Amino acid sequence: MPVKMEDDMYKRSVEIIEETYLLEKELGTRLKNSTKAERQQLYISLYDNLFQKLTFNPILHEKTDPEVGAWVVARRMELVEPFLTPGTVFLEIGAGSCGVSLEVAKHVKRVYAIDVSFEVGQQLNPPANFEFIVSDGLTIPVPNNSISLAFSHQLMEHLHPEDAVEQLQNVYKAISPGGSYICVTPNRLSGPHDASQFFDDVATGWHLKEYSLSELYDLFRQVGFTKISYYKYGKGANINFPLNSITITAIRTLETLIDQLPVSLKRKTAKALLFRGITMIGVK
Repeated sequence: MPVKMEDDMYKRSVEIIEETYLLEKELGTRLKNSTKAERQQLYISLYDNLFQKLTFNPILHEKTDPEVGAWVVARRMELVEPFLTPGTVFLEIGAGSCGVSLEVAKHVKRVYAIDVSFEVGQQLNPPANFEFIVSDGLTIPVPNNSISLAFSHQLMEHLHPEDAVEQLQNVYKAISPGGSYICVTPNRLSGPHDASQFFDDVATGWHLKEYSLSELYDLFRQVGFTKISYYKYGKGANINFPLNSITITAIRTLETLIDQLPVSLKRKTAKALLFRGITMIGVK
């Protein structure tokens, strides 16, 4: 059962939501049906296409509306700030408006902000310890073993499923021993979370694949992370829940039960059990 349009968090009109859905679905389908060789350029060209054509884009909205941008930065800094030190080398993958990376740059040694779109890097006025890099969506063009803390917010779901492991492997290579990767992504069980949430029961738009907690854990394990945790933060309380063979087995069982529920009830149950989104931390 699709989400009601009046529940849109951005308060967009029906016409804009429909426009967004159709464009996301068109471009997302092109990515899903592309070959690996084609995607080396498609990630860049299609993201720029999306930013240029949409009447309303949340990422560009963050740049043009100071109040919205400040709220987004404050919320994400609440997550990453406890992990920062003056000596931190910070990497943000899918940096979007770069608001978070620019704020982090005030507190750390160096910042790399990576995105696939030339559009989002326009009109930046970065400090000396900040570097904006356009990537093909898979490579992480920074020195190996150089990153203290890597961070992504709403990134994994935009990758082609065949590319997810390779990109995560490249993130792992970039992180220094003892360094961490904080990955925030929507949970499939409470989705879809792209524009298709108003029309479909599964993600068919710009989210090429949404993950469950156990599915994301399996990817982290596959690339080499051995210390993995599920992190909840906010309202003055940070909970770092270790994931291992015992806890992930219990989570898989719970996910299987939730997955069998009717769509509307599945979404409500997942959200009630803190499965609306996933914040996973892997330590190298």
